[in-house]
Amino acid sequence: MTENGPTEWVFGGEPVGVGPWEGPWPTDPRYDPELLAEGDRRNVVDRYRYWRRDAVVQDLDTRRHDFHVAIENMQHDHNIGTVVRTANAFLAKAVHIVGRRRWNRRGAMVTDRYQHVEHHTDVDTLVTYATEHGLTVVGVDNTPGSERLETTKLPRHCVLLFGQEGPGLTEEARAAVSMTVSIAQFGSTRSINAGVAAGIVMHAWIRDHADLDSAL
Repeated sequence: MTENGPTEWVFGGEPVGVGPWEGPWPTDPRYDPELLAEGDRRNVVDRYRYWRRDAVVQDLDTRRHDFHVAIENMQHDHNIGTVVRTANAFLAKAVHIVGRRRWNRRGAMVTDRYQHVEHHTDVDTLVTYATEHGLTVVGVDNTPGSERLETTKLPRHCVLLFGQEGPGLTEEARAAVSMTVSIAQFGSTRSINAGVAAGIVMHAWIRDHADLDSAL
């Protein structure tokens, strides 16, 4: 699936979504006249078809969960886009990029338009933010002493901090977190993809704390 222009997504050469609105137009200000006229081919759930982007974000803001996601960006990690996309799916409060400001947005599949993304120059700045907002910083790394994610209940109000593909969390991050969790692995590889790990841990938070009846 790829995006073709600002509003059109195609899959297998065919546009997805819905065409122009049929019948009298709705008067609700959340609806976008351009989308009503041309159709809505965006990668959004049916609830938000034809809605203005800012209206979608405002509605999401009323339902966001109490966890944040942070990822260190020291080498332009290509997994960040995937992390943002998954954070949007699980409705994280915000995603925090730690280190370099620029990141590869391709993997986000345009979901960064609907997800709050913050930037922090270093781990200390992130920790200051977390302290000011009453958030526990939880590191995710398979280092000695880590608590098993499978047997640990994540704090409700937290920042889930991930390192880069390969090296994992930096020494600064390991020293700054309040707790560290690891994902149980059973094969030959030392680590799993950072984007995949982020999805597993976010879903663990959902399992522990989310109201599943509110899922779309």
